[in-house]
Amino acid sequence: MRTARSTAKNPARKSPVTVLLTALVTLLGLLALGGLTPAQAATAAATGLHISDGRLVEGNGNDFVMRGVNHAHTWYPGETQSLADIKATGANTVRVVLSDGFRWSKNSPADVAAVIAQCKANRLICVLEVHDTTGYGEDSAAGTLDHAADYWISLKDVLAGQEDYVIINIGNEPWGNTDPAGWTAPTTAAIQKLRAAGFAHTIMVDAPNWGQDWQGVMRDNAQAVYDADTTGNLIFSIHMYSVYNTAQKVTDYLDAFVNAGLPLVIGEFGGPADQYGDPDEDTMMAKAEQLKLGYIAWSWSGNTDPILDLTIGFDPTKLSSWGERIFHGANGIAQTSREATVYGGASADTEAPTAPGAPAASAVTDTSASLTWTASSDNVAVAGYDVVRVSGTSETTVAASATNSVSVSGLTADTAYTFAVYARDAAGNRSARSATVSVTTDEGGSTPGVGCSVGYRVVGQWQGGFQGEITIRNTGTTTIDGWTLGFTFANGQTVTNMWGGTPTQTGGSVSVAPASYTSSIAANGSVTVGFTGVQTGTNAAPAAFTLSGAACAAA
Repeated sequence: MRTARSTAKNPARKSPVTVLLTALVTLLGLLALGGLTPAQAATAAATGLHISDGRLVEGNGNDFVMRGVNHAHTWYPGETQSLADIKATGANTVRVVLSDGFRWSKNSPADVAAVIAQCKANRLICVLEVHDTTGYGEDSAAGTLDHAADYWISLKDVLAGQEDYVIINIGNEPWGNTDPAGWTAPTTAAIQKLRAAGFAHTIMVDAPNWGQDWQGVMRDNAQAVYDADTTGNLIFSIHMYSVYNTAQKVTDYLDAFVNAGLPLVIGEFGGPADQYGDPDEDTMMAKAEQLKLGYIAWSWSGNTDPILDLTIGFDPTKLSSWGERIFHGANGIAQTSREATVYGGASADTEAPTAPGAPAASAVTDTSASLTWTASSDNVAVAGYDVVRVSGTSETTVAASATNSVSVSGLTADTAYTFAVYARDAAGNRSARSATVSVTTDEGGSTPGVGCSVGYRVVGQWQGGFQGEITIRNTGTTTIDGWTLGFTFANGQTVTNMWGGTPTQTGGSVSVAPASYTSSIAANGSVTVGFTGVQTGTNAAPAAFTLSGAACAAA
């Protein structure tokens, strides 16, 4: 569980009545012959985003694979620039947090209409969700799915005609860990209530167990719930956090839906480890790409615990390490996102971008190198670039970027590499390969302490204990690969548990080695280490910090 505050041409025009009767006769005839089930018949007549053969497709029948992020609009209504910033990352979808007024301030019809308009202006598919239902049955402040359904019905005039652009996610994580079997009946009832009210949109439903379905209730009842929707335009949403900490768990869950022919999206997921565990985001993203399932990362910015902020302070120029992973990492948004064809007919675009210029290397260390190249051009637009390592006749993708520069990390010291670049557009057309560049990494270690700042804060404090947070920012111009953080407590504090790093403490002196997912810090990027500790009175912040032996400025 995560929360932001707690965490065609018609040459022979016919009369409408004739057209309607013809369609009904055709469908009824097919049904009588056993050619279509009721749900298939409804899908055959569907407009806009809908489900076909277990997949989310657009009105023209093209597959649409969501690649996007969550945005906490209801708590940060002033951050209206965020949708444009999210689009600039290459995302094709945004999941927007709304409130039905049960727990937080209700988003008005005018506000929701404005959000939809902004999504469309920025060429994003808009998943709208009510967050007040989070953890029902376990969190006493949570609202019901029935209440959320009534809210959607109150917005019917705003949502009508938006089926090409909007998916309705009835309620976020609508059941906690208390009697999760209770999820099935109210979920089915809410779906049927919206259909009875005339909604034709694709509906998304979240799983119980705070969205993570670790007891398999949604998985085991998905077919029955799907069959209860007379339109067949229903997609299930799993939220993947610390429950999904191994490749096997991720793979088994996603495969279960695909093998059953049931539509699924990873509606929320995290990567950074916290006190609950370490999610396997690499498998989530790789498996989603393999199966062509959508994913929507949590979240753009504004979490009370910023470990899951993709950007720092809603600033798109300040990506966290989590943001770098989502936008520019393997199977990330820059590499795999394709814009919805409803916004520009990308499916008809068969022209590939021109080849990029030969990359030039700079800022070469023992483990990283920065590459830049002359940008490509395209008849529509260049969506991004893929950087490959070339070895003989084989290629391995090592990075992706939305711009004509990238930092390649994780290299081996004193080793020769050959790199090249491809450009691609929103339709998936790929350019010819650029000329190559050869790079030999340095023999010695890098100097990661140069150009850093450290921020320290106490998140919460109680009798005898506290929770702290340390944010390490790379203020230099090259990637930091591997680091050791040093600081000293002056008041006898002791670290008892840490996520994002591994502590070693002698007296007041603490040394922190990074976790695998925090060891690399991109230029102008940051990572966050959280911990709990013991304190017996005064709890002053450490006076100074070092990174690999070099002093860091206070942030």
